[in-house]
Amino acid sequence: MPQSRLIKPLLDQEYPMISHGKGIYLYDQNGKRYIDGSSGAVTASIGHGVDEIIEAMNEQAKKVAFVYRSQFTSEPAEQLADTLCRLSDGHLPWTFFVNSGTEATETAMKMAIQHWQEQGRGTKTKILSRWMSYHGITVGALSMSGHPLRRMRFVPLLEEYPSISPPYCYRCPHKSSYPSCQLACASELERVIKRIGAQYIAAFIAEPIVGAAGGALTPPDGYYEKIQEICEKHDVLFIMDEVMTGNGRTGTHFGYQHWNVKPDIVTLGKGLSAGYSPIAATLASQKVIDPILSGTKVVMSGHTFSGNPLSAAVSMAVLSYLERHKLVDQVEEKGKRLKQKLKRLQGETSMIGDIRGKGLLIGVELVQNTLTKQPFERHLNVMSRLVEKAQRNGLLIYPAAAGEDGIDGDAVILSPPFIISDDEMDELFNLFSLSIKELEHELKGEI
Repeated sequence: MPQSRLIKPLLDQEYPMISHGKGIYLYDQNGKRYIDGSSGAVTASIGHGVDEIIEAMNEQAKKVAFVYRSQFTSEPAEQLADTLCRLSDGHLPWTFFVNSGTEATETAMKMAIQHWQEQGRGTKTKILSRWMSYHGITVGALSMSGHPLRRMRFVPLLEEYPSISPPYCYRCPHKSSYPSCQLACASELERVIKRIGAQYIAAFIAEPIVGAAGGALTPPDGYYEKIQEICEKHDVLFIMDEVMTGNGRTGTHFGYQHWNVKPDIVTLGKGLSAGYSPIAATLASQKVIDPILSGTKVVMSGHTFSGNPLSAAVSMAVLSYLERHKLVDQVEEKGKRLKQKLKRLQGETSMIGDIRGKGLLIGVELVQNTLTKQPFERHLNVMSRLVEKAQRNGLLIYPAAAGEDGIDGDAVILSPPFIISDDEMDELFNLFSLSIKELEHELKGEI
């Protein structure tokens, strides 16, 4: 009888067996300790093994863990929707719970299309997006994603939704610089809308800060205000994908709150439950829902585990924990401190080209030449080697794409739990510095 094999990210690679986690640390079965410098996949925002979250999970499980959303609602789901509405200052009163970020963005896409269908404007079906973006792995979500490496296997199945350049100031697609660029990367959206025709476009989707596809690409001031102005002018809904940036990761409850904008639809995931239970959400403004409410009265999406009481109770406990310990208020200052340390390291190594991001979502772009911004050749696998070297040294960091085309470039993301202390931050930085310098030494013999 064949031996069973769990399918892992790399089929032929051995992975350490996890034992347990506590605070910012994870421990494997051999007793080795790792700093969770990436919060897993930018998820474990309050750290591991928090007793009160586990207690909330246990208390809800004693009552009821699952009910089908077509048959019942539940107090935890209603409370969670109310809390998310409050955190958006009432701008996003409608909440649709799902199980993952991918499901949330796909629901946002469908909701936007239905918004126009219910008004008799059924030609508005396209969702515009940016290159160097990532919105999920299902066919609909991947169609919205401008991540070339994740798209390439499935291109024949995908819609051609990525249409405009990313706000990539380090490698400006318009060969300019801010503010003299006059936000040319945002103005691209209007040209694309005019070329395609606004009568065919339902929405534009963007990550407030680009995660996996760009290593924390952060737009300059005024960028999203211009994007929203263009969307409103042409009757195009504005979707913010906050799966990675939401729930305090950038120092505000929602990433869009760094700009003076109010998106029509927002997606959440990852930090919504801090990894304690699968849950994600699509939030919508009254404007989006009104035509559906006046029409079919059914948002055409649904998942078996949507809004289950157990995950909703866990998420409520996480949001309560964030609020009670004022953790979101600490994120900006902790991020500044880590950035300052990384800037020092940039002066000690020849391979850090750019440091960017907000709060505790910090991207580090790796280059072969800091003066010319020349990326490393792909065959050197610089990003993967740094991730592996850091893990051997006891630090977990998150891989990301970079470079002018989103293919030939290397970046990593540092995104530790919000609870990280000053001493733990020093330990994280020292391990990252060690890993960078070890890799730099290796590369000198290869280039």
